[in-house]
Amino acid sequence: MTSVKRVASVIRLDPEGVEEYERLHANAWPEVLKKITECNIRNYSIYRYGLLLFSYFEYVGDDMDADMALMGEDQTTQDWWAVCKPLQRTVEEISEGEWWHEIPEIFHHD
Repeated sequence: MTSVKRVASVIRLDPEGVEEYERLHANAWPEVLKKITECNIRNYSIYRYGLLLFSYFEYVGDDMDADMALMGEDQTTQDWWAVCKPLQRTVEEISEGEWWHEIPEIFHHD
């Protein structure tokens, strides 16, 4: 049985960029979605509450660092991030090296 790592993170939106961010994600680039799947990410969702974005996904691979590096090397993914990143604002609690701030899981029930 493959172990699943559940990952949740948050980031803020630029108030001027809400409509553009939602438009982009309503029509996410197929190549980016394919790379997400190739990098062992499943059940990926982003929710918006005001200007706060909440992301959740399940990682089903064996080496998350390697898969995230592979994703980061993909030119189409880099181009997608270049379009989305200007619309985002980090949260105050961000750790060094983060853009989206990973938040701890405090409860889970299957």
